[in-house]
Amino acid sequence: MWSFSDIANNIHNWLSNQFNTTWTMIFEMLIAGVCVIGLFALLGLVLVIMERKVSAWMQIRLGPNRVGPKGMFQSLADTVKLMVKEGMTPWGADKTLFNLAPFIAMIVAMLLLAPIAFASNFQLWDINIGVLYVSAVSSLSVISILMAGWASNNKYSLLGAMRSGAQIVSYELSAGLSILAIIVLTGDLRFSTIIASQADGWWIFKGHIPVIIAFITFIIAVTAETNRAPFDMAEAESELTAGFHTEYSGMKFALFFLAEYVNVFIVCAIGATLFLGGPMPLHIGLWEGFNHAMDYIPSSVWFFGKTFFLIFLIMWFRWTFPRLRIDQLLRLEWKYLLPISMINLLLITAMAILKWHF
Repeated sequence: MWSFSDIANNIHNWLSNQFNTTWTMIFEMLIAGVCVIGLFALLGLVLVIMERKVSAWMQIRLGPNRVGPKGMFQSLADTVKLMVKEGMTPWGADKTLFNLAPFIAMIVAMLLLAPIAFASNFQLWDINIGVLYVSAVSSLSVISILMAGWASNNKYSLLGAMRSGAQIVSYELSAGLSILAIIVLTGDLRFSTIIASQADGWWIFKGHIPVIIAFITFIIAVTAETNRAPFDMAEAESELTAGFHTEYSGMKFALFFLAEYVNVFIVCAIGATLFLGGPMPLHIGLWEGFNHAMDYIPSSVWFFGKTFFLIFLIMWFRWTFPRLRIDQLLRLEWKYLLPISMINLLLITAMAILKWHF
């Protein structure tokens, strides 16, 4: 059965036969860059229509149903609209920072895709500090938000950016402690090693209740980090019009919009990799027949299935819970999630030392 790794190996072998080592590496980097850009565009189209269909289903209505079969081309129509709209720069804005901010948001998202395994033995960069790399690079996203809010010369944008900065910095602590729980159990920062450690069972099953707590904390924290409802205080339409991107239009707004959805995909991909085995199929103990049948499903299907399941959960949150106030949002992190995460990490450390996990 075909796989992403087979395709990558075939391309590498063909390029190696045609060019020397330097040109082979250059062409492979160009191909990887084009594939990442194509994936971003595809994710934007798919996740936007998914968001609208999920919200319609939650509210017992149809959602987009005019453009294309059952409204499936609505995202494409919105893309065309954003591409032809004029990009405006407000008077008094810092033009350099104003124009640079959306590109930084997209660059950070592209960098985060590098260590993620989309299928078995298929990664752009299997770095030995993959988890640390993701944690460090993801923290840079707040720079683009603060830059956009300040450079817009708009008080609503500045308030939204300051809220987002406080929110992201706060919830990074709980997200980091949840990720650290899996590192303690595996003893490695490499994504491929973490995936391999789940060959006999996903950590959410092997790690008992403490890992389930870490998983729930992780989902809540990354929902806040991506500025998704009910934690979308940076874009609170009812009070800040659109928050930090109030003054953006056209393709600059589209880049921020796309970066938000790509970041949702990335955090869900990381959650699926750490807690649900990533591309690893579901194996149950000594059920050899069941395990053998699960191996027939391609690893890429497992990865994207788990990732989109977590994306559905985050979208479910948006259309279920009311938006929190900024004081409630910060209280949830500092008084509840952070202490729970710290105590839970101690439990997981003891469990790892005493080998109480499966």
